[in-house]
Amino acid sequence: MREDWKEFLSEDARRELQEILEMARRHRPAYSQADDVRIAQIWSALIELRKEIKEIREITEKVAAPFKAIVEVGEKEKRRAIERIVTEIIRPTTEQKESVQKLIDSLMKF
Repeated sequence: MREDWKEFLSEDARRELQEILEMARRHRPAYSQADDVRIAQIWSALIELRKEIKEIREITEKVAAPFKAIVEVGEKEKRRAIERIVTEIIRPTTEQKESVQKLIDSLMKF
């Protein structure tokens, strides 16, 4: 008889697999009705993993939103500072304003 393949997994991997199988057991009434129970159990595990991924994405989006706002405010302040510095240094005439604006836009890329 062949050894159980799970015995060749690392201890961490075995624990993770056990956790996934526990999550899939919630669907036992469904997958036990399948023609191929093992394959249905894998699909059930995938459903649970997919739900976890969606939950993690939602949390990540909630956490990222304030940081995006901070970056946006920072970019506005950066533009104001560059405009002020460039205007003080160059003191553009009306004819130079478009060129100065292009310079500012270019500096904003850094």
